[in-house]
Amino acid sequence: MIYSIYRINCRFSQAHSTFMCLVVLRGKKMCELLAMSANVPTDICFSFSGLMQRGGNTGPHRDGWGVTFYEGKGCRSFKDPMPSAQSPIAELVTKYPMKSEAVICHIRQANSGEVCLENTHPFVRQMWGRNWTYAHNGQLKDFENELPIEFHLPIGTTDSEHAFCWILDQLHLEFGATQVDAKLLFGFIASLAAKIDKLGVANIIITDGEYLFAYCSNNLHWLTRRAPFGQASLIDAEMAVDFQKETTNNDVVTVIATQPLTDNETWHKMPAGQWQLFCLGELVVGDLICQEKDNT
Repeated sequence: MIYSIYRINCRFSQAHSTFMCLVVLRGKKMCELLAMSANVPTDICFSFSGLMQRGGNTGPHRDGWGVTFYEGKGCRSFKDPMPSAQSPIAELVTKYPMKSEAVICHIRQANSGEVCLENTHPFVRQMWGRNWTYAHNGQLKDFENELPIEFHLPIGTTDSEHAFCWILDQLHLEFGATQVDAKLLFGFIASLAAKIDKLGVANIIITDGEYLFAYCSNNLHWLTRRAPFGQASLIDAEMAVDFQKETTNNDVVTVIATQPLTDNETWHKMPAGQWQLFCLGELVVGDLICQEKDNT
């Protein structure tokens, strides 16, 4: 399905937008994540239109952005070290409806590694004949010593890509050359995410194009849209969409984001240490806690 977006009356004053930025700036540096799992090829133009504004406009995430779309086993990525709110490539993504059943997006506020293309998420690697995509939100301490890598070497210098390479190494060591049952596989990935989380903050999104895995360290939200559909309006842009006009009764679309992107839908906040697994928009495994997150 393709979401047609239309303008609505402005709901935000300049003062409110400035206030939003100040709230984020007073906290720790933190990137933002966005992902989608759907049972029909779906574009993410609407949600991405809101997220990109947080990359230098309504938010401080000015250090690059990226998005990966899947088409079957293939995938295409768009990445740019420029702020997404100012990026002509990001503008293209909002206008060109690339339909997919699995998407991962990321806007960066750098805390590890310089601002450059090779340090821009999402990161994509091949394993078991599939493209694996990974994006991370947070900061990790002493990651090079705590997460030794051997087979999958980083291209850039971020803690995020290093952790992804470590995960791939562990999958290779645990399962060898054959991909195993999804619940067993992603349950093991969840245990790895929990270990990474102990090094700092690790909100993680991973997909192989079929399954979408989300691990919450401290801040992830999600919602599933299904019939009966209604209207949704973005927080960060003067846009709304009536999903009832753009969908069928059989469509199921799940969206995961660091912070809610719409102001008139019910978003579910994941508790710390929880992981969830989605496939074709449906929750396959959920409400599982790997650990009690220590926030001290």
